[in-house]
Amino acid sequence: MDSNNNFDELKNQWGWGGYTTKDVKSCRLMSRIIALIYNWWNLYVRLALPGQHHEAITSRPLLLTSVGRLTKHSGQKKIIVTSMHGSTKKLARAYNHLNIIFKDLKLAAPQLSVAECWSRILANITKTFEAQQGATERYEPRFLI
Repeated sequence: MDSNNNFDELKNQWGWGGYTTKDVKSCRLMSRIIALIYNWWNLYVRLALPGQHHEAITSRPLLLTSVGRLTKHSGQKKIIVTSMHGSTKKLARAYNHLNIIFKDLKLAAPQLSVAECWSRILANITKTFEAQQGATERYEPRFLI
């Protein structure tokens, strides 16, 4: 992917287009906050909708216009998600994908450290990249927490 597209997205869709203050300290703080949120959002969307990059202009309305309601009946808990977005099939696919990943993580989580949980989540995100590049070595992300 062209790296100019990422900067264009940061500038036009995330508000990283420049600041009009002479206070360099607050400008740096805001640009770092935007970059951090941009990175976390991209990781979340990659986890929910693997296979390709989704820009914020399409992924935010898809994933942020839903209302969830927790219901409890007969010892079971269900989350009912109501979406106002038109692409309900794509949204259902994203939520089902997330559900599978987090159910698997929930089963293993009591035995894992925080770093191992994050490593599993990031391994799921990078799985798509490995398949696209035909990687023979498995990428194992490591974190210092």
